[in-house]
Amino acid sequence: MIRYDNDERIVMTLDAGGTNFDFTAIQANQEIVEPVTLPSHGDNLEKSLNSIREGFTTIKRQLKKDPVAISFAFPGPSDFPAGIILDLLNLPGYRGGVPLASMLEEQFGIPTFINNDGDLFVYGEAIAGFLPYINQKLAEYNNPKRFRNLFGITLGTGFGAGIVHDGQLYLGDNSSAAEIWLLRSKLHPDVNAEEGASIRGVQRVYMQLAVTGVSEMPTPKDIYEIATGNKEGNREAALRAYHDFGTVVGDALANAITLLDTVIVIGGGLAGAHSLFLQHAVDEMNNPLLNMDGTPAQRLEMKAYNLEDPKQLEEFLIGETKTISIPATTKTITFDPLKRTGVGLTRLGTSKAVAIGAYAFALNRLG
Repeated sequence: MIRYDNDERIVMTLDAGGTNFDFTAIQANQEIVEPVTLPSHGDNLEKSLNSIREGFTTIKRQLKKDPVAISFAFPGPSDFPAGIILDLLNLPGYRGGVPLASMLEEQFGIPTFINNDGDLFVYGEAIAGFLPYINQKLAEYNNPKRFRNLFGITLGTGFGAGIVHDGQLYLGDNSSAAEIWLLRSKLHPDVNAEEGASIRGVQRVYMQLAVTGVSEMPTPKDIYEIATGNKEGNREAALRAYHDFGTVVGDALANAITLLDTVIVIGGGLAGAHSLFLQHAVDEMNNPLLNMDGTPAQRLEMKAYNLEDPKQLEEFLIGETKTISIPATTKTITFDPLKRTGVGLTRLGTSKAVAIGAYAFALNRLG
């Protein structure tokens, strides 16, 4: 894994969402300016582009030396290598194709790189967040196991994901890797997983079950407060909303991790409600399938752990370490044969992870 902890180059970054654009600048994996947040104006292309120009201009004024690149996260679908934004649901003003990277290169005179926010989130967590955290904890437990790969999801307006394989961001040949939102929903197989693993999924289930006494659509935070008993409302409906959310997320993670074999990090706005859904998700991952004769069949090659639960984290870290003799020698070898994955929360915060991922991606490309 290439790290840039001591690199003096500066990269301006942006985490683009459907509501706001969050701008900052990174040097040596650290934020070095006061971040700037501007409205995205997603339904008005001219206003949205002006927000992007204004945001980067404001960040540049704070810098003591010139940046070497712009690198940022934007929703898909897009042609990220070409820097062209295509038809977006959350930012409809960009429909028809907008060569955003070329526009910024013309204005600021430096290379511009665009990637999916899920990809850059996971890249940042692999470099300076969740992955080094897990490996450091394993070292503290004197466990020889180390993880080199990371899968991550972002839970919020949408259901995004990213893959880091052996230190490199995996994008695919069509910039379409890790599109987890397009998996089938376990609870509604005719629709995609994002319909259940997103803000609207939580809201829909609550509204369907609350039935009466609800005059307007509650926010996920409202539903969280109702579920935890800190706000009036239908608590049973709120708990069920996050239970179903966890079930859909867990089923999608089980499908993904069967192919990828990594640990998993979670970010996004809904990650803050992990106490209501994360264990349901992990239980779903460990939930067996059935053979044709009705007997249980394991879902995963490995066991999944909730790494936010102290007891499960410790079991994950201890593993099944063994020391065995090497034949025809007096030497021994220590190894851990327990096949496992763990699901835990961002260690950097979603926006910071995206910024560090964008920073590293740009410097990697620049050489």
